[in-house]
Amino acid sequence: MSLLSRALPALRLYCIGLAVALHQLLRRLRPGGAPAPVFPTQNGNVAIVTGGAKGIGYHTVKHLARLGMHVIIAGNDESEGQEAVRKIKEETVNEKVEFLHCDLASMKSIRQFVQQFRAKNCPLHVLVNNAGVMLVPERKTEDGFEEHFGLNYLGHFLLTNLLLETLKQSGTRSHNARVITVSSATHYVGRLHLNDLQSRCSYSPHGAYAQSKLALVLFTYRLQHLITSDGNHVTANVVDPGVVNTELYKNVCWATKVVKWMTAWLFFKTPEEGASTSIYAAVSPELEGVGGIYLYNEQRTKSTDVSYDEELQRRLWTESCKMTRISDVGSRDL
Repeated sequence: MSLLSRALPALRLYCIGLAVALHQLLRRLRPGGAPAPVFPTQNGNVAIVTGGAKGIGYHTVKHLARLGMHVIIAGNDESEGQEAVRKIKEETVNEKVEFLHCDLASMKSIRQFVQQFRAKNCPLHVLVNNAGVMLVPERKTEDGFEEHFGLNYLGHFLLTNLLLETLKQSGTRSHNARVITVSSATHYVGRLHLNDLQSRCSYSPHGAYAQSKLALVLFTYRLQHLITSDGNHVTANVVDPGVVNTELYKNVCWATKVVKWMTAWLFFKTPEEGASTSIYAAVSPELEGVGGIYLYNEQRTKSTDVSYDEELQRRLWTESCKMTRISDVGSRDL
């Protein structure tokens, strides 16, 4: 493989990141920004947020808790999770915030998490698939999957499918249950390699990350198609938080870290700002019964053209079922 071919995924990723950062700057400079939306209370509703102990996930949990929701943080660091629970309880005066261990890089851990949740015998109204890794060096999950694809995508694919029956039982005609999946603008430059989803032929952390984010968009649209065909009261939407100043950038090169350190205050969103679209998708009355859309800055936005390819959605879903060893309900093409 040529040097240019190796560099292309990184160039594409940084170009789209720069474009989004510039757009965020221009939006920030506009006079008289829109007031923060006010959402109805969510007393009695239950939410799960993956990666809710820090960054965008933390602020998503905090806002949902402030609205009165019972929120469960799904994460792989017990001490970090419990500290997040303590702080959120203190700040929101909501005692119904808890942590349950869930390592999205382990199919066994995901299944154990779902068993623990089911043992609570409570409904599930909102699932926020938020956790992720970015630009990690080439390595595998516990189950042997490339980490970006395995954790960012397959982990959430399995978790959502295992919780889908509870979501269906919890949703009603007037109050649908909701699945919110966090992707990013990098999906626009992602390439889905169905014959090499594990990036074995030529590993690029930039290409693998972008592929995982594209897979999440395709998954969301296919999930909504299956839910709608089955007549259930659940919606699935995908959100783009923008370029946000979080710990995800710890694996970028030193030069990029320096540039980020110097410019993040101006170009990047804060984690709280980054959480706003996830929160909007989770509780906004405007999205009641609305599914299968891509949201950016609380606005419906067009995702990349290939994400609307229904055959590609179906093939990815089928392959994902094989990888996670679950029944392919989509094979019936309801």
